[in-house]
Amino acid sequence: QVQLVESGGGLVQSGGSLRLSCAASGSIFRIYAMGWYRQAPGKQRELVATITSRGYTNYADSVKGRFTISRDNAKNTVYLQMNSLKPEDTAVYYCNAAQLSGAAWGQGTQVTVSS
Repeated sequence: QVQLVESGGGLVQSGGSLRLSCAASGSIFRIYAMGWYRQAPGKQRELVATITSRGYTNYADSVKGRFTISRDNAKNTVYLQMNSLKPEDTAVYYCNAAQLSGAAWGQGTQVTVSS
């Protein structure tokens, strides 16, 4: 099994930046992609960004040009650099690890952007 631990959330003003981290442990060799999702109150969980084991990235249109996903394979960690944050980015952000046997999720980290 894979365990994921997120960190880096918090409160920031509109226009500010945050960097989220997600450390993976356990059966990490089974992971073929990792990503970040978010869920705002009253809304469904949505994809923010993903990165494959080969480094290919994909972003939601709403965050393109503002967010950057990256990974450090030596540390088994995925990052989400969030710049030019907007109040509508406020949500709980979840780390996800995709495996053939199914997805693993972190516990989530709150990001709040004040206007």
